[in-house]
Amino acid sequence: MIEKLYLPQTLVLEGETLLGEQDLYLFNEGSHCRLYRKLGAHPCTRNGVSGTHFAVWAPAAEQVSVIGDFNGWTKGKHRLHPRGCSGIWSGFFPGIGPGVAYKYHIVSHYNGYQVDKSDPFAFYQEVPPRTASIVWDLDYHWRDRAWMQQRHQRNSLSAPMSIYEVHLGSWMRLAEENNRFLTYRELAPRLADYVQRMGFTHVEFLPLTEHPFYGSWGYQTTGYFAPTSRYGTPQDFMYLIDYLHQRGIGVLLDWVPSHFPSDEHGLGFFDGTHLYEHANPQLGYHPDWNSLIFNYDRHEVRAFLLSSALFWLDHYHIDGLRVDAVASMLYLDYSRKAGEWVPNIYGGNENLGAIYFLRRLNEEVYRNYPDVQTIAEESTAWAGVSRPTYAGGLGFGLKWDMGWMHDTLRYLAHDPIYRQYHHNELLFRMVYAFSENFVLSLSHDEVVHGKGSLLAKMPGDEWQKFANLRLLYGYMFGQPGKKLLFMGGEWGQGPEWDHEAGLAWGQLEHPLHAGVQQWVADLNRLYRTEPALHDLDCDARGFAWIDCNDAASSIISFIRKGAFTSEVILVVCNFTPVLRTHYPVGVPFGGFWKEVLNSDAPPYGGSGVGNCGGLVAAATPCHGQPYSLTLTVPPLAVLFFKGTPPEAPVAPSRLLGQ
Repeated sequence: MIEKLYLPQTLVLEGETLLGEQDLYLFNEGSHCRLYRKLGAHPCTRNGVSGTHFAVWAPAAEQVSVIGDFNGWTKGKHRLHPRGCSGIWSGFFPGIGPGVAYKYHIVSHYNGYQVDKSDPFAFYQEVPPRTASIVWDLDYHWRDRAWMQQRHQRNSLSAPMSIYEVHLGSWMRLAEENNRFLTYRELAPRLADYVQRMGFTHVEFLPLTEHPFYGSWGYQTTGYFAPTSRYGTPQDFMYLIDYLHQRGIGVLLDWVPSHFPSDEHGLGFFDGTHLYEHANPQLGYHPDWNSLIFNYDRHEVRAFLLSSALFWLDHYHIDGLRVDAVASMLYLDYSRKAGEWVPNIYGGNENLGAIYFLRRLNEEVYRNYPDVQTIAEESTAWAGVSRPTYAGGLGFGLKWDMGWMHDTLRYLAHDPIYRQYHHNELLFRMVYAFSENFVLSLSHDEVVHGKGSLLAKMPGDEWQKFANLRLLYGYMFGQPGKKLLFMGGEWGQGPEWDHEAGLAWGQLEHPLHAGVQQWVADLNRLYRTEPALHDLDCDARGFAWIDCNDAASSIISFIRKGAFTSEVILVVCNFTPVLRTHYPVGVPFGGFWKEVLNSDAPPYGGSGVGNCGGLVAAATPCHGQPYSLTLTVPPLAVLFFKGTPPEAPVAPSRLLGQ
């Protein structure tokens, strides 16, 4: 299915057939979604002569030439020719093949402006701080057929999805080699082993599209079709993805269509005009990130971005795109004061061009790849982000639940003695929990810029900090929604994340850190193996409160149900350091309720208080339920119980109607 989409690596051209009239028309119309096959540098043969075909969009150019290693970077020697009124310049030059560095020298019609630009469609770039593009082919023999054939099951909304978010350059460093980061190929077995042992289902990489400033973590993209060369070649990156797939691990990629840097070699002021960005800085400049904003109203810009999104799915087998900073795209007044933004044609603050683009993006992705997911980082209450476009939504598959993250971290930052007065911060999520298909995310953004690590946010002494962190993770995995945890959080790394250093792996020699790591691994195991915890992650039928009103004790309890199982998971969270004995909790049926996880168990660093493996429910009504358990609830802990009705298993159709 995928192979038929690939561009042949040895093209045979007759005239300019690589770039036909239909391509030009669709490009100018904004409907060409695989421009990377046509624009950029493509090794090929023409009339039996090997060389490279170049094509670039520069409608305001007076002259465009290719400069590079092959001509001593001589401007004007290898000139491209305009293709009608399309704004595209193209040409074939013999003797140029893979591995050759090049740029486009553009002479603008305006004010004699001249500039050397990297290729917006380059498949490979020089290692920063060098900025030239490199002629490259994308030939690779994939070995992940088994994964590709069944990934629709792994990416389904009813499947367990526990995402390990990774910044590739700082996950692990080699101290003995001057603190260098790992290459794509070096990382593959190490990361796969670790992720598999921890039980995560997917890895999400912070942007690996080429970026000049390492400190941007990839969010200042210049190469929308090139994986960063810091860690190896495109084939090396393919190998990493291929290896993870062979180990049963999905790969998500952060993708940034919201803004781009103003570096001279990049997209900004490309042909002496504001080609990719708006000319008006109130529309085209982003004050938060000192970057430029795409002009989504321009057809060719939409085609460029759509082609980039499909490129990573076509050629790199990416299993999903996490789209960055969607809120900044949707609102014209995002991070702007009154008078600093331009309303749309109806006088509103909605960016109509961006809305159209996002809908089109999701339609094209799911039309071509119904077995992947698009995930929106959208921090407002915009309605229908993860609802179909035919129903008026933006069409994403999932959305980060930023509200849950802020409310929960704010609640846990309170000293436990005061949490009873902030009980609603725990409860508010369930007012909107099923309005979108949510991912509960504890991402990199929460552990940088002086915010401290997740562990550092927890109040109390050392034991209480770790207990609070285990409680946070248990509460997260008990809640409906997919899960995401940034690297280092899975063992409670002490210092906040530093992109210039590797994770503090040595902390795992400390029993409390090792205990958190084991706790997260066991949470992943439970989440993956119990359908009640993932079947209905995005469906209100999978959740029911038992008791959410005990603010005085700061205890909540709820149950999770699956779509096709009669088994139920009961979750009980105690957000105070007070041991609660003889604590009644209602349950929907009798029989034995097995205590399947307890964050206070000694292997996790807890005090060892529990319920001896489980209890038999008494026929004593409580919390509106016909039966109840009388529990010992450990301090700052979460308990998971598994209950199975003593009668015959419930038929799926009956359960679905509950």
